[in-house]
Amino acid sequence: MSETPKVAIVGATGAVGEEMRLCLEERDFPLESLTLLASARSAGKKLSFRGEELTVKELTHDSFEGIDIALFSAGGGISLTFGPSAASAGCMVIDNSSAFRMDPEIPLVVPEINPEAVKNAPKNIIANPNCSTIIALMGLAPLHEAFGLRSIIASTYQAVSGSGAQGIVELEEQMKALAAGQPVELKVYPRQIAFNVIPQVDAFTDNGYTKEELKMLNEGRKILGLDELKVSCTCVRVPVFRSHSISITAQFEKPVDVEAAKAVYENRAGVKLMDDPSNGVFPVPLDTTGKDDCLVGRIRKNLVFSNALDLWVVGDQVRKGAALNAVQIAELL
Repeated sequence: MSETPKVAIVGATGAVGEEMRLCLEERDFPLESLTLLASARSAGKKLSFRGEELTVKELTHDSFEGIDIALFSAGGGISLTFGPSAASAGCMVIDNSSAFRMDPEIPLVVPEINPEAVKNAPKNIIANPNCSTIIALMGLAPLHEAFGLRSIIASTYQAVSGSGAQGIVELEEQMKALAAGQPVELKVYPRQIAFNVIPQVDAFTDNGYTKEELKMLNEGRKILGLDELKVSCTCVRVPVFRSHSISITAQFEKPVDVEAAKAVYENRAGVKLMDDPSNGVFPVPLDTTGKDDCLVGRIRKNLVFSNALDLWVVGDQVRKGAALNAVQIAELL
């Protein structure tokens, strides 16, 4: 890999694609050139990068000649169609969709947790985990290192930006309609999202869990290397524009101590402790929106299970849950 690679963003006009471009610029990523790729409908659009205007090009199977790293954020179908073309052209693909995450030959990487995994990518593809999985594990990985993680019970409170730009538009339009006394329209979500919560993120499977809920089980096992990790999760869409929050009960192999648990976050990259509830100090979505770090608070001993803690983790799913994590993988490469 060149020290100044040629980089492409696939899905450059989408919410995550735009955030990827912003992260590359903010982190002064040492690239030689940046190519912006999107559908024919978006081709020709001008986007700025480091003071220059770049023209978005149409994505084709021939788009990756000479490209060293391609950041994909255009949906699983696009990744399955064009990812192998990029990889066969010698490009390292970092894919933000779920298309390749559970392929045993494709690394699933959170750079602060399992950076060594990038060294083994025989298919020239590295997968970016699901946003809620990343945010939850950013809070849990330091505790796992100290106490040995056994099981997770989680409830997510997921912002509408997790559904893309149209999720944000739907919340805004419904709030305006209700303020004007007009009926709301349902396009993205099966129920009204304004002033409501919906206990469904992604499609339901045969066992009653949604695909999103099972990602934390399957992806968590792969990232942490814990094949026997037990996970039960409920994912909920909430009327928040950006940043996911997750309530977690985690059980450990070793006896846990609250003060020792808080200490594991000292000098830890990418995650910070924000935990003084008696003085109103605990993380909320607005604390992480547009920021890189995940925040952890409300750490306390669980009153039901032995060797268990309850905690609250918050992170910006567009940044650390998607774009930033992908750019950090590129930095490792």
